[in-house]
Formats: sequence, C-alpha cells, structure tokens
Amino acid sequence: MFVSNVANIDKVEVNAPGALNALKQTLIGPAQGWEGWVMRMFTLSEGGNTPRHSHAWPHINYIVSGKGILYLEGEEHVVEPGSVAYVPGGAEHQFKSKGKEDFSFICIVPEEGDI
Repeated sequence: MFVSNVANIDKVEVNAPGALNALKQTLIGPAQGWEGWVMRMFTLSEGGNTPRHSHAWPHINYIVSGKGILYLEGEEHVVEPGSVAYVPGGAEHQFKSKGKEDFSFICIVPEEGDI
C-alpha cells in the first residue's frame, strides 16, 4: 500500500534533448508496489515543452492545470484541465506550455517507458 501527496514527491529536471523548463515527478510505480506501470506528473513552466519524439510504448494523459498544446501526429490540440489523451506507441508527440501558469499533466506508461 502507498499513500502520499504530490507536494511530497521530488521533482526532477527533464534532461532529454529538446526539453525546456520541464520537471517530472514519479508518483506511483514499481517502487510503490505498482508493477509494470508508472504514473508520472510533468510540470512545464512558462515557455516549457517536452521533446518532440516517439517511442514504442503507448501512454495516457490527464491535464491537471494550466493550458497547453499537445502536438500529436502532425496536429496541434489545445488542452486544459480535464482534457485527456491517448498517445499510441510509435506516434510522434510533444507537449507545450501555453500560458504564464504552470502546465501540469499526468502521464501513465508501461514500466519500460519510464526513462
């Protein structure tokens, strides 16, 4: 069993090439007892983005705060709190912050996707 609060979980800078003003928190994964899956929270500050990339595994997303753009397979989608998205494996994608407040979203991936 694991119970915590996002405020108590360390934020780590995303150092991937192409990432800008991006932090990651590993909320729940194998270390907390959820074998095979990882739930992360990404926070992009003003002007921030994840790298534009693709990978073999799918992921699901839930927008928690702020406003942003999800670039997915050549299309830009405006996302805001309450928005959800499924990104299939192999799809090129990127998240971008579009506002002055932090843009935060939950991303759930198979364990091998938490790199």
